[in-house]
Amino acid sequence: MKNFAEKHEFILNQITDQCFQQRDLSGCDLSGIDLRGVDLSGINLIGADLRSANLSHAILTGANLSGANLMQANLQEAYLYEVSLCEANLSYADLSHANLCGAFLWRVKLCGSKLWAASLCDADLSEADLTEANLIEASLIQANLVRANLTAAKLCGASLLEANLNQANLTAADLTWANLMEANLNEANLWEANLSEAKLQGAIMPDGTIHQPQIFFF
Repeated sequence: MKNFAEKHEFILNQITDQCFQQRDLSGCDLSGIDLRGVDLSGINLIGADLRSANLSHAILTGANLSGANLMQANLQEAYLYEVSLCEANLSYADLSHANLCGAFLWRVKLCGSKLWAASLCDADLSEADLTEANLIEASLIQANLVRANLTAAKLCGASLLEANLNQANLTAADLTWANLMEANLNEANLWEANLSEAKLQGAIMPDGTIHQPQIFFF
């Protein structure tokens, strides 16, 4: 490729070429590329370099981005249903309002990432690094967060209904107004976590007890 523009055009031609059925771009250098709104369903981007790429509104249903580098990428409102991002690096990426329901995010790096109002229902985030991630008003219903690192994460108003947070690190996490009903917090680290106004009915607490709402008699 002589320049970035030629690289961009070449990649787009490959993606849109009906004869290019395998859609295999594993390991490719796609850093900074603009793929806004492009249908990338089922594409193979294993180990690809997508740093600072623009994938906002892109459709990545069932795509494989395991081990890909997506640092500072723009994935706002991207459709990532059942995408595989295992061990991918999404540090400081913007995933605001993205749909990651059913996504495979084992050991993914999401340090400092923006996940405001993102949908992560049924997502596998086991052992994920979400240090200082912005998950305000995110939906994590029935998500798997076993041994996830959520140190200093912002989870204000997030829905963690029936989420599995077994052995998760929630040190200094902001969980104000979060819904943790029926969540599993067994052996979780809640040191200095802010649980003001959080809903904890039926949650399994770090000591293994079931949280029951306080009943006041007048």
